[in-house]
Amino acid sequence: MESMSELEKLAERLGAALLSRGESLVVAESCTGGWLAQSVTSVAGSSAWFDRGFVTYSNAAKMDMLGVPELTLERHGAVSEATARAMAQGALRHSPADWSVAITGVAGPGGGSPAKPVGTVCFAWAWKEGGCEAQTCHFTGDRRTVREQSVEHAMKGLLERLSTSFGLA
Repeated sequence: MESMSELEKLAERLGAALLSRGESLVVAESCTGGWLAQSVTSVAGSSAWFDRGFVTYSNAAKMDMLGVPELTLERHGAVSEATARAMAQGALRHSPADWSVAITGVAGPGGGSPAKPVGTVCFAWAWKEGGCEAQTCHFTGDRRTVREQSVEHAMKGLLERLSTSFGLA
C-alpha cells in the first residue's frame, strides 16, 4: 500500500480543521492549474468543507470570474500580492465559503523576468470577516516542483491562520 503524500496529509489536516469549525473553503488558482483543488478533493468527504475552485490562468479569467480589477493587473501584474488578494477576495464573493486561498505565480521554465523570476509565487488567504493576508515566496526547482511547493505552502498557510489567528478547535 502506497503511503500518503505530504500534500494528502496536509489536505486531511486542513479538512479536519475546517470541519471542526463548521467552515468551508474556496480556492482561486492560476499557476497551479487546479492542483490545490485536486489535493483537497482527494480527501474522502471533502464535500463537507470544500465548496469550489476557480482556475483563472489568463488575466481575462481573473477579471471575469473573480472580479480582479483591470487596473490591479495593469499596475501590479498577474504575479503580485495585489492580484492574489483580489483573487482571494473575489473567490469569497462568488462562493458561500468562509475561507479562500489564492495562488498566482511564475512556475517556469519561461515567463520569468528580472523583477519576477521563475519560482516567484504570490499567495493570499482571505476570510469572510473581511481579513486578507498576502505573501510572496521564491521557490526553486522545475515547473512541477514550483507548483507542488506552491500547493503545499497554500495549505500550510491556511492551517497556520486557522490555528494561530483564530484558535483551532
